[in-house]
Amino acid sequence: MFKHYFEQIQHIEIWPIISLVLFFVFFTFTIIWILFLDKRHIDKMKSLPFDDDEAGDTKTNLKI
Repeated sequence: MFKHYFEQIQHIEIWPIISLVLFFVFFTFTIIWILFLDKRHIDKMKSLPFDDDEAGDTKTNLKI
């Protein structure tokens, strides 16, 4: 059924190529960005869930 519709569209063969290129470019830049991130920032973000001692107990600070 869809084959008939796709045959009617002109230059449809370019869209899979564009999709592949966008996919490749996005993940290439993502990997490059991750490799050049500041390691101290990554360590700080990793330890954030465990830094509850600085803010105090969140259950006691809630006002109901």
